[in-house]
Amino acid sequence: MTITLHYFDVRGLGEYIRLLLIDQGIPFTDHRFEVFGEEWEKLKKTMAFGQVPCLTDGNEEYVQTGAIMRYLGRKYDLYGSNISEAAYIDMVFECVRDLRMKYARYIYYSEETKENYDNVTLPGILENLSKLLKTKFVVGDKISIADYVLFEELDVANTTAPGSLNKFENLKQLHANMSARPNIKKYLSTRSARINGVDRQ
Repeated sequence: MTITLHYFDVRGLGEYIRLLLIDQGIPFTDHRFEVFGEEWEKLKKTMAFGQVPCLTDGNEEYVQTGAIMRYLGRKYDLYGSNISEAAYIDMVFECVRDLRMKYARYIYYSEETKENYDNVTLPGILENLSKLLKTKFVVGDKISIADYVLFEELDVANTTAPGSLNKFENLKQLHANMSARPNIKKYLSTRSARINGVDRQ
C-alpha cells in the first residue's frame, strides 16, 4: 500500500511523522502545500475534521498527530514491547506535546513573551523530560515513536533558544544520537522547511 503524508510546507506537527518514515526507510509521498494557500482551502473540505496532518495508507485515512504516530508505531513495531513500555512512551509523548502546545501559544497567539518562554516555560518542561529519559532511547536501546517527537522538539528548542539543552546532558545526547542516524542525517542536510507557519521563532 502507498503511504502519503499530507501537511503544510513547514515542519510543525507533520515533522514527527516525516522523521519516523524517513528514518525507518518507509517509502512515502510527502505531499506539502502552503499554509494559507488555495490548495489547502480545497483539500481541508475533504478531510476528517478538516485538519492536518493527514496520513493515507492505501484506502485508509488517518488524522490527529497522536493517532497517526501510534498507528505507525504499532504497524512498524515502534511502540514498545509490552503494555508498560507503551504507557511510558505515551507519558513522554504527552509531555512533548505539552511543550509543543506551549510553543504554539507563544508563537501563534503571543500568550507569553519570548523571554518568559525561553527562560521559564522551556527549561521547566525540558527538566521534566530529562527526568523521564533514563536510557539511550525513551525505552531502553530500541527506538520508539516517542524518540521522534522528542528529537524534533529538542531540535526546535536548540534552534529557537540556543544553549537551552546545555543543562540536560541526556537530552543533548539523544539529540546527537538521533541526528547521527544515517537516514535522518541525510534528510537534515537538505531540510529547508520553516519550523512553523509564521515568520518568527
